[in-house]
Amino acid sequence: MATPKFINNSTNFHQELKQRVNKYFADVKKPSTGNIKLFLKAIFFLVAYIALYVHLVYFTPVAWVAIIECVLLGGFTAAIGFNVMHDGGHGSFSKNKNVNRLAAISVNFLGASSIMWNQKHNIIHHTYTNIDGVDDDIEIKPYLRMCATQKLYKVHRFQHYYVWFLYTLLHIIWIFLTDYQKYFKKRIGSVPINKLSVKEHFAFWGAKIGYAIFFMVLPIYMVGFVPWVVGFLITSMVTGFIISIVFQLAHTVEETTFPLPVADTNRIENEWAIHQVQTTANFATKNKLISWLVGGLNFQIEHHLFPKISHIHYPAISKIIKQTCIDFGIKYSEYPKMRHAIASHTSYLRKMGRPD
Repeated sequence: MATPKFINNSTNFHQELKQRVNKYFADVKKPSTGNIKLFLKAIFFLVAYIALYVHLVYFTPVAWVAIIECVLLGGFTAAIGFNVMHDGGHGSFSKNKNVNRLAAISVNFLGASSIMWNQKHNIIHHTYTNIDGVDDDIEIKPYLRMCATQKLYKVHRFQHYYVWFLYTLLHIIWIFLTDYQKYFKKRIGSVPINKLSVKEHFAFWGAKIGYAIFFMVLPIYMVGFVPWVVGFLITSMVTGFIISIVFQLAHTVEETTFPLPVADTNRIENEWAIHQVQTTANFATKNKLISWLVGGLNFQIEHHLFPKISHIHYPAISKIIKQTCIDFGIKYSEYPKMRHAIASHTSYLRKMGRPD
């Protein structure tokens, strides 16, 4: 399907929102990018990640210690994605563009392609959030039915049970399958990707080969095939589960919507900013530990409205955004606890698994 268009200037909500948020940064005299606390957090995650990798590969700990370290390595993999790569990919990690690029390509060392991530996430998902047929994040057919416009299969009746296992496979499928599908098909779902330059082709394959060397060839050589398989599966499945949970709680819950364009005009009957609020939900925003670990992605409304603002500012600007939504009569969805969002996600999947 052709990518839909949004109604422009149906209200002055987005303009007013930007003015209020810009005024906040002018008043506090702070840049909208990261600060020393973010850089120190990034260093901590990266050092811990490297230390765990080195100890697992070169020092071969006993099995029970290795299992714990693989679980931790999976957690740090997700944490680097949330806190370093994600902000860097949106250009909000630092005021320095080169630092942002370096942060963004950290996803290459986690097995994925920064080029495909930019196309899938920054360009498509952030523009066409929750639009069936365009947003690749809700295209998990036929295994899951993520919205009412997708075809219902009998197996979907049980999707709220088996979904948790599927989430553990996200990272493995991402690095070994979907990146390559996007590369060779030259499209993400129904949306053609931008033509890759020669440099980008080399970057794609360089990242994939480098990951294979450091996370497959070298570990197998050092510890043997079976220990590597066990360790790799534990690490990747922990990574996939954490990433899936955090991103799905933001968009596939009972409070979010899944708008479709009007058939005749191919237009979404809302301006872009209102669409982002209606298709997104926050969770556990008062929990500082969760906010710290997931890189502020529990403030998903703030992130979708202002992706170029670093997540360290989300708690402050969330108050502004929430009040602006109240002023304009726009529903602002938020779950007080993470368990509430998980319960809503489960309930939503159960509903999608049954006939309308």
